[in-house]
Order: sequence, then structure tokens, then C-alpha cells
Amino acid sequence: MSLSAAVLLAAGSSPSPSPSPTAPAVPSLREAHESATNAAGWVEENWSTWLAIGLRVLLIVVIAVVLRAVVRRAISKFIERMNRRTGPSGGTALSGLLVNAERRRQRSEAIGSVLRSVASFLILGTAALMVLGTFQINLAPLLASAGVAGVAIGFGARNLVTDFLSGVFMILEDQYGVGDSIDAGVASGEVIEVGLRVTKMRGVDGEIWYVRNGEVKRIGNLSQGWSTAGVDVTVRSDEDLDKVKETLAAVGERMSKEEPWNEMLWGPIEVLGLDSVLLDSMVVRVSAKTMPGKALTVERELRWRIKRAFDEAGIAIVGGATVPLDGAAAPDPTAGVAAPSAYASSVSPQSIAASPIPPPSTSK
Repeated sequence: MSLSAAVLLAAGSSPSPSPSPTAPAVPSLREAHESATNAAGWVEENWSTWLAIGLRVLLIVVIAVVLRAVVRRAISKFIERMNRRTGPSGGTALSGLLVNAERRRQRSEAIGSVLRSVASFLILGTAALMVLGTFQINLAPLLASAGVAGVAIGFGARNLVTDFLSGVFMILEDQYGVGDSIDAGVASGEVIEVGLRVTKMRGVDGEIWYVRNGEVKRIGNLSQGWSTAGVDVTVRSDEDLDKVKETLAAVGERMSKEEPWNEMLWGPIEVLGLDSVLLDSMVVRVSAKTMPGKALTVERELRWRIKRAFDEAGIAIVGGATVPLDGAAAPDPTAGVAAPSAYASSVSPQSIAASPIPPPSTSK
């Protein structure tokens, strides 16, 4: 047998390679045609249902967005109208001074923000539930779970809910605002931030207090309306009351005409009269109506001016220890000192008699 014939025989008798077991089976043309026909039939049968669901969802979303925009705009208009109505309508000069445009603006923005947030939550929440209902989702278990969770959260976070509601009513009732000096019971100072949960205040020493709105049981606002500056002047009981009153009136009249005190004073400085009369002194009360939060500043300036005026007029201001009247004998400073004791000297007979007897000597 020749070499070429052997090669051809070996090539013909070699086994053919088996197909790979991991190779994907290619669908035939008939199977692909059947799959496409089934898909087209399913789409033809259900396209109307899906189109109706899509249109319903789109309609719900559009209505929710439009309703939210309309409600938010209506709330903004209502807040602006309420802000204009709180203007100076009392007809008095004092009512015009009490109007603070910046404070009304802050209060209106806070109220509008709360109302808009609540409206958005209700509208969008209702729209989300309606969309889920459109997809044939049973909302009963969801609503029941939400109700149970809400009750549990309400019991667990009752302090948070109390703080939030208290903050809402504080803002709605305009109990205080930024810049007011208040006494909240647990702390006092100037309000630097009003929130729905906490109120931030700065104390007289510069410390910052964070007071939860739910913990505030009473509020003393020192910045609403006006403040009263009162000064008690203590003089000797033998002073001329007419001279004292004339001097105080002159101080008040001069202070009322100078800047910046003429802006801080909202009324004349009045000498109310004698507040108390004692054996060696009497107290004269001076009072004035001032701008909110400026009572302490006016009191300090008034005391300064009264002291200088009394020094020029020769009127003595007394206080603390009892001041003796003119002509009365001063008490002897040594009257309360006890006489020296005889036992103070070691050589006195009393000291020698009281000294202990020494023990007898035992030495021989």
C-alpha cells in the first residue's frame, strides 16, 4: 500500500468531534414565529387594560400636582392677607409703634410653611394611595399596618408630638418672636431662634438655652407692648420733699429731650410720690414707660442723672446702714467692748489662785 493511500485511510477512519455540551440550542424559525405570535396576542388582549391603568395613574398625578399648586398658592395669599390685616388699625399712636413689619413677616413665613407642608403631605399621600389602588393592590393590610405603626409611634414619641403642637400654637398665637426677651420658667433670655420643636435663647451671661416647647408652661414676654422703668430713691427723712420732687422732675424733663433717650421713652418720667416712710429715711418712686426691652437701660441712666443732680442740690441719698440725723450724738464705738478680764494677766491674784497646784517632787 502506498503512503498516500495510508494517509487517506487514516483520515477517513478518524472519528468526527462531538458538539460541545455547553453550546446554546438555537431555536428554529418556526419556534421563533410561534413565540412572536403569542406575544402579539397577549399584547393585543391586554393593551386596553394597561392603557387605561396608565391613563388613570397619569390623571391622578396631574390632578395631585395641580391641586397641590393651587392649595399652596391659596395658603400664600391667605397669609399675605392676614399679614396686611394685622397692620395699625387701632387708631392710636401706640398701636402704630407696636407694629413690627419684620416680626409679622417671620411669623407669616412660619405659619405658611407649616400649612403648606401639611397640605402637601395630605394631597401627595392620598394620590399615592390612589395609584396603588389602581394597580389592584389591596390597601387594607397597608392601612391597618400604618394605623398600628402610627399608634405605636404616637405613644413612643408623645413628647415629640407635644413639642411640635406646642410650637405650632406658639407661632400661630404670636406668643413671642426672634429678638424678644422672655421668661420661659425653665430659662430666660433673648430669643434667637423659634422652631416647631425647640426655642433657642441667649441668657444674660451669653449662654445659649435650648428649651423644648412642650416643657414651657408659662411665658413672660418682656418685649411686647411696652416696659416700665422704675427707680426707688432713698433720702433722709428730714429732706425737703418739694426740693426733692423739683430736682427729680428737672432730671426727667431734661432726659426726655436728649437723644437717644427721647426715642426710648414712650411717656414722661413721673414722680409717683412716697413709696415708704421710715424713721430715718423715705423712699421716693420714679417711673417711666419705655420701649420694650429698654427698661433696664433707662433705669441705669436715670440713677446716674439723679445721683449727679442730688449732689449738685445738696441732697443726700442714703441706704444700707442707718444714717444718724444732724445734731444727734454719734454712738460711742467702745461702748460695746467688754472690760479687760483679771485673768488676762498671769501675775494677778485671781490668775495665781486659779492656776493648778504643781505635783510634789519625788526625787531624793
